[in-house]
Amino acid sequence: MNNDIDKLFKSLDHQFDVETPNLGHQQRFLDKLNSSKTETVVVSTKKTYWKPLLAVAASIALIVTLTFNLKPEQKTKDLASISPQLAETQNFFSNTIAFELNKLNTEKSPETQKLVNDALTRLEQLETEYQNLKLNLIESGEDQRVIYAMITNFQNRIDLLQSTLLQIEEVKNLKQNSYETTI
Repeated sequence: MNNDIDKLFKSLDHQFDVETPNLGHQQRFLDKLNSSKTETVVVSTKKTYWKPLLAVAASIALIVTLTFNLKPEQKTKDLASISPQLAETQNFFSNTIAFELNKLNTEKSPETQKLVNDALTRLEQLETEYQNLKLNLIESGEDQRVIYAMITNFQNRIDLLQSTLLQIEEVKNLKQNSYETTI
């Protein structure tokens, strides 16, 4: 490799500029450089409006794409969405169930714990059935049989709560009567 470099320099001998520059060469060079700076400096005042517009357009395109690609959620219907009379019915049943459930929770004691837990488990099952009925209502197109099944579900919940409260009263009466007879 060294031989190749040596050959290259020998072939280029006397072709290099090895002469010393004239006196004041550096100053003349700096003068030319400074004068050419002022001549070639061009300030661009052209504004590019398309870049921000492109960003806005891309954002809008993204929003539109997401809006149309998302599957619309299936809205669940209940009795209140069918008619005002059924809305009143649903409100009545919901309020009655809440009232009876509140009474059940106040009657909770160590003696009635098992009864209350069983009633709450059965209420959860009835609520699950009601959720399925709401889906069936959408699929059936407001079929009367599904509406009656939903009303029956509400009535079953109220009956369950009331029968549990009666059983709790019987347990309390038996406990009180047995306590009075032992005294």
